[in-house]
Amino acid sequence: MHVPDGFINAPVSVAAGAVAATAVAVSLRGARRELDERTAPLAGLVAAFIFAVQMLNFPVAAGTSGHLLGGALAAILVGPYTGVLCVSVVLLMQGILFADGGLTALGVNISNMAVVTVVVAYAVFRGLLKVLPAGRRSVTVAAFAGALLSVPGAAVMFTLFYALGGTTDVPIGKVFTAMVGVHVLIGIGEAVITAATVGAVIAVRPDLVHGARGLAAPLKLRVDGRLVDAPAAPASAAAPVPAAARSTRPLWISGLVTALVLAGFVSYYASSSPDGLEKVAADQGIDAKAREHAAAGSPLADYSVKDVSDARLSGGLAGIIGVGVTVVVGTGIFWSVRRRRAEDLTATAPAAPSAH
Repeated sequence: MHVPDGFINAPVSVAAGAVAATAVAVSLRGARRELDERTAPLAGLVAAFIFAVQMLNFPVAAGTSGHLLGGALAAILVGPYTGVLCVSVVLLMQGILFADGGLTALGVNISNMAVVTVVVAYAVFRGLLKVLPAGRRSVTVAAFAGALLSVPGAAVMFTLFYALGGTTDVPIGKVFTAMVGVHVLIGIGEAVITAATVGAVIAVRPDLVHGARGLAAPLKLRVDGRLVDAPAAPASAAAPVPAAARSTRPLWISGLVTALVLAGFVSYYASSSPDGLEKVAADQGIDAKAREHAAAGSPLADYSVKDVSDARLSGGLAGIIGVGVTVVVGTGIFWSVRRRRAEDLTATAPAAPSAH
């Protein structure tokens, strides 16, 4: 779904850039309400995790692959406003460092992969939670459905951009049918990854999942080799440690290690087939006027380290560097947003009455 330079003409690319910039500005403001001292570093981790998983292309049809877009996952884990920022950070790093997704098409890509996926996924997610019984399983089911629909939603948005400013003369009906058809299949993979990740985090720290606020993690006991819910503690028992006081460090470390392993090692085994947009573009002739990426000479272009001849080592190092840069840049941005929130709260707090 990373649109390269040359697919969409300059006027529509500029308009998409304005839309994306507005969405990012709104999200920066909205993220102040979502981020606190616990979730700010986790948002940076979510961005790095999405970067890593996007390197894992999976086959979806003969000669076609797909990868996670990440909007649904980010929105459910850290909130919709922060989710838009997470995916935008990933797209920025990919475009500048790895020559993945055109720089003139950055607005198109943010609109497709960050804004549309988050809006569609979170709307479906919240709508389903209103009708499903409260519980972890419902959160996971709603996450699956939201992620599933978010990917063809992004494909529809690309088709709209192409209808307004495509640089080749391909019938819109063909573009729509091909894009939506293959991205429904990719959406299944997106849904599986999203539901599995959300379910795993809910199992250990539901208090850190934005979309699962209010769910408590019951204490588990192992009885005859099976995990069962522990009986409720008597009123005289010591109060449990509040969720807000529990450290997020174990989850952060395990998440970062997972992202590094995925990007640095597992990515070598990803499908080498073109992704959905690349396949459709080649089959339909959409790529006839594609231009070389402005960062094609980057030392990390195409997710490989320049002058490292071993393909496995080159790709692994590039993935590890990408995860590291994304987590540092993302965490820095989210800490800044969180600090701005703290300043706003301080500025609006009523002054203490003076003693007489």
